Parts: sequence; C-alpha cells; structure tokens
Amino acid sequence: MTTGDTGSGSARRAPRAESAIPGLPPWADEDTPVFVISIAAEFSGMHAQTLRSYDRIGLVSPGRASGGGRRYSVRDIALLREVQRLSQEEGVNLAGIKRIIELEREVDQLTDRLAEVTDELARSRSRLQALAEQAGRSGDLLPVRRTQSVVVWQPAHHRHQGRQAPDEPGQD
Repeated sequence: MTTGDTGSGSARRAPRAESAIPGLPPWADEDTPVFVISIAAEFSGMHAQTLRSYDRIGLVSPGRASGGGRRYSVRDIALLREVQRLSQEEGVNLAGIKRIIELEREVDQLTDRLAEVTDELARSRSRLQALAEQAGRSGDLLPVRRTQSVVVWQPAHHRHQGRQAPDEPGQD
C-alpha cells in the first residue's frame, strides 16, 4: 500500500511496533510519509534513482511534501523491499510486480468489505432475533406450519371490483 493511493487499503491497522524503523516520530504511524528519498533508499537497500523510477511507473508512489519532494512511509519502504525481493529472488519483471501489488490491494479491499458485510449480517440477525423474541412474548408471533401449499389471499376490499373473495380455500 502506498501513501499516494486513495480509497484503498484497510481502515483497521495494527499499531506499529516501537522499534519498527529508527527515527520515526512518535506521532507517525506506518502510513505517515516522513522519510526523504535518500533515507527511504537506504532503508530499502536501493538507489534513490530506482525509487524515482518506481514512482514514475506507478509501482511505489510516495506522498509529497508541500514543496513537492517525495516522502516515504514505513509501508512504502516495506513495499520497496518486497519489490526488490520479487525482482531479485523470484525473477518477476516490474509489470508482473505491479500486477501482484494491484491484486494484493484488491484482496485487502475485498477482505475489508467482507468483514463489513459479515458484521452487518450479524447485526441484522441479532435484530431479527430480538424482534422475534419480542413478538413471541406479546403473542403477535404465530407458529407457521411448513408446507408446499400456496394460499392466495384476497382482502375484502376487492369485492367492490366485481369479484367476491372465496369463503373457503379452493373456491374461485
């Protein structure tokens, strides 16, 4: 996940470990863009020009300072390390790495959405259970026999349209 992205990633993040990256201000989290390109290059084990190239092709897009300079977050640096590992150890080209990163972001978004829907479903089931219990106590809930029969209900107000509701089921 890069700091330059909007609308992606998870809102639920674990707190950062105190010793994650030396020099990180206490107010910053893993998504706060605080490191200049030379420090990010040192932490990631890459040359600054490589980081600029990755930014140009949209592989790792850091945040920007008010003056326009690149600022990398802890998450950006971790992503740079993963890009290097995939490239050097796995032999994946940059286009492949970019696609992997996109798919990982999509999985994160879908996982977050699944958690939201699961939570909403649990809340809905809880509300339904509470309503059923309340209706059962008040006598408003009637047991229903499970059958394959179909009943067509015709309210009394249909009579004025020239049709009369049947007195017994099965009459038309």
